[in-house]
Amino acid sequence: MSRVCVVCQKGQSAGNNVSHSNRKTRRTFKANVQKVKIVKDGKVESAYVCARCLKSDKVERA
Repeated sequence: MSRVCVVCQKGQSAGNNVSHSNRKTRRTFKANVQKVKIVKDGKVESAYVCARCLKSDKVERA
């Protein structure tokens, strides 16, 4: 199970580290996902939800 938001499918993305001398190396940006208990189809289950979806009440917490 990867750390991807179950609501908006936000996950890991890629980019560059850019040094002062402008050299570029690859890096990853990880989404701010939290493992929380949510109500889904009347059942309580544990799932990864990003902070933006939690803040905007897109899921019902148990």
